[in-house]
Amino acid sequence: MEIVAIHEPVAARRQAALRAIKNIRVYEDLELLLDGESPDFVDIASPPAYHAGAARAALEAGAHVLVEKPLCLDAADFESLRAMAAAKSRLLFCVHNWKHSPAYRRAFDAISAGCLGELRYCALTRLRTQQAGGALWRIDPVIGGGGVLIDHGWHVFYLMQWLMGGRAPASVAARLGVFGGAVEEVADLTAAFPDGALGYIHLSWRAPVRRTSALLYGEHGMLEIEDNAVRLVSRSGVTEDLPVNEEPDNSYHPAWFAGLAQEFESAIAQGPQGPIARQNLHEAAAALAMLNAAKASDASGGVPIAITRFAI
Repeated sequence: MEIVAIHEPVAARRQAALRAIKNIRVYEDLELLLDGESPDFVDIASPPAYHAGAARAALEAGAHVLVEKPLCLDAADFESLRAMAAAKSRLLFCVHNWKHSPAYRRAFDAISAGCLGELRYCALTRLRTQQAGGALWRIDPVIGGGGVLIDHGWHVFYLMQWLMGGRAPASVAARLGVFGGAVEEVADLTAAFPDGALGYIHLSWRAPVRRTSALLYGEHGMLEIEDNAVRLVSRSGVTEDLPVNEEPDNSYHPAWFAGLAQEFESAIAQGPQGPIARQNLHEAAAALAMLNAAKASDASGGVPIAITRFAI
């Protein structure tokens, strides 16, 4: 795999790209890059408002597409991009990098091994003192597409589905906190699953500390995740700290991207209708549906909103 070119519309950032990577070709215009380079794949790492347009252009040029979360911001774009990728036999793949966190991978393995039994509850919490990296575009509703729901919500939405064995909620109820800005800085969500299991999500940019935690339980036991530590507690009260090799937490998690790159390459090898690609699109569809349902619920006073299903 070789990165051959970069599209960057901002002049100062084009200079930064040239300094960062030797012999890279940098384009101001995406269409010119796609026409001149004919890339095998395009990695879209722009702010969310630009994802759908860039993905559409890349698919039209015959490239596989890797998109940073969120894949896109509305259902119509999701459907059109999914249909275009299928027609072109190209991969449309969203970066779900938290699945490659050693702590969450360790938890997933324990769940898959039956340590918890039938899952009944999943709670995910993301406490942050500000938006990721302090990036100003994240608090611009036009460019960022939203606030903490976009910044951290998409991650916990696909994680919840993944940890719950691929099950998406049937409905979501949410209240969002806007504190003088233009986007939500706090979000509190409850999710109801078709089998009666419950989910809870709390997201904040206004916490006094940075913390990432989760709690899952089933008929046989409970898992607690606190930053990089994973603890399993059985129904009999036996506690086991599960081993996790993890670097200190930060906003970018560079160590996880080797796993993500391998997953993307495997998905390309299997093809757009292979199990890896289909699972990723299912997760992205559910994340987008939960995102939109949370916004609709808050606008309606916090009432539960049914999750819209996408055909994958």
